[in-house]
Amino acid sequence: MRPVDLAREHGLSTQAIRNYEDVGILPAAERTVHGYRTYTPLHAQALRAFLALVPGHGHQTATSIMQAVNRGATQDALRLIDESHGQLLDDRRTLPAAVRLAAHLAAALWALAWLGGLPPLRIGDQLVTLGALGTILGALGIVWVLNLFNFMDGIDGLAASEATFIAWSGAVLAGPVSVGNGAAAAAAVFGASCLGFLRWNWPPARIFMGDVGSGFAGYVIAVLALGTARHDPIGLWTWLVLGGAFFVDATVTLLRRLLRGERAYEAHRSHAYQWLARRWGSHGTVTLAVLTVNILWLLPCAVLANKFPRYAAMLVLIALAPLVPLAIIAGAGRREE
Repeated sequence: MRPVDLAREHGLSTQAIRNYEDVGILPAAERTVHGYRTYTPLHAQALRAFLALVPGHGHQTATSIMQAVNRGATQDALRLIDESHGQLLDDRRTLPAAVRLAAHLAAALWALAWLGGLPPLRIGDQLVTLGALGTILGALGIVWVLNLFNFMDGIDGLAASEATFIAWSGAVLAGPVSVGNGAAAAAAVFGASCLGFLRWNWPPARIFMGDVGSGFAGYVIAVLALGTARHDPIGLWTWLVLGGAFFVDATVTLLRRLLRGERAYEAHRSHAYQWLARRWGSHGTVTLAVLTVNILWLLPCAVLANKFPRYAAMLVLIALAPLVPLAIIAGAGRREE
């Protein structure tokens, strides 16, 4: 079995397979007379075991477990699993889903309090103020963006590149009207930090965001979008367009799973980007495809919304509508076999 065969089967890049072997996640591969790696069903089993361990134990612990297994230290591997189970049990006892949701809502309401609630939104020629309802919608929106970034951080480079694109594009488009509240400058700085992280997160990744990093990125982007909207009534529409790739994939996936009666909080691999990664056998290709959609479609739509404020709300629909069938065709929310 060639590296590319093993990679395609699991939605990874061939370089990731080589990296996994180099660090001991996979057993050492035999070489052909020409120096090429050859893998066996044992390597495929080891890779499946590692990918199954990561969601429950984390990348670092899963790596240590596989390293112990591959060097024959079964007792060390079992000890690591036992310790990780204990830590997971403590985490579940101390931070149940309801508490996490309450913390997310509290953080959202805290941000809205500092921002003065949901800013007025421009719809056509009218400025619409939603009052208390706006605060509720704003809080739910922040919580949704926070969580969807977590959902979408499933392959190397995707969430970091998306955050960089949204933040920098939003900063450029909001700059002339947001100097007074510093939103454009904050977005530019945040985008730069994401780009610095992306240097190490690009496929094959050497460091990862994790739940804390991806959740924080989503929270900051949502708050920055509301911050720019304080001084520009179309600012929120612009940021909705810029984040369209993530918003559509995550929302379509969630709705299709809920319609089938699946639990929203259960782990799965049915987002469009996850299906594409398995189909194309490359994280980098999927990440570049999303960036292409961002630059060639969503960014021009956001520029138009910024240039023609009267039609900004309508342009959100125009920008996101074509992405819905594309996400469905790619597999967003499709039942896993």
